[in-house]
Amino acid sequence: MSQPAQLLASLHRAFEPEGTRAVLGHGAVDGLGLRREALHEVYAALAGDSAAASGFAIALAQRLCEGRTILWIRQEFSALEHGEIDGSGLLEMGIDPAKLILLRVDHAKDALRAAGDALTCSGLGAVVIEIYGEHKVLDLTATRRLTLAAARHGVSAVLLRLGVEADASAAETRWIVRPAPSASAEDFGLPRFDATLARNRHGATGRWIMEWNGDDGSFHEQAADTFGVAAEASDGSADTQGWKRAG
Repeated sequence: MSQPAQLLASLHRAFEPEGTRAVLGHGAVDGLGLRREALHEVYAALAGDSAAASGFAIALAQRLCEGRTILWIRQEFSALEHGEIDGSGLLEMGIDPAKLILLRVDHAKDALRAAGDALTCSGLGAVVIEIYGEHKVLDLTATRRLTLAAARHGVSAVLLRLGVEADASAAETRWIVRPAPSASAEDFGLPRFDATLARNRHGATGRWIMEWNGDDGSFHEQAADTFGVAAEASDGSADTQGWKRAG
């Protein structure tokens, strides 16, 4: 990012209301100016990474919802392809199933319509929209509508895309996620994600190992992190070449 662009980004963040800043718990990421009440995208890096991407998406929604209820909208085929959401698994992640509403829909257009309505409900803290595969209805215009609705009504949105490559979008951030090895070979330990912030409208991008701690409901940095922050791009996006769909 050029020096003038960095200055403008800093000025923009300085005049943002403090309540719109998202705090994930991971120090390096929290310094990048991520916002609540916006649309964030999560992609699985490869076809086999859907579980990691889903786990990251619900953990991100948990940080964004500020203790309010989360609505998870799932396309029917996605549930058939990747399995059902398990209540005990949510509990292990520190997420109360009683504060999660699950809505199943047949088509992507139904998911978008439901998300548009849900984002007008201030009683919700976050809406996760899980859509499998490519769909013409999910275009730049559709993501702009979600972005505007999230900002207007103060509800965060997480768009979980599985079985598809990244495309044009109006989202605030774009995350490319794959699983990361546990800290110990003898213990599953806490969930760890190899997460690339490929796009950030308000700051730098990068790649980190992010560990989710369900006890305090936040992400953490790891001393053994070997990735660090990737080189910044002038347009606030990271090079995602190589993050391709498998199969």
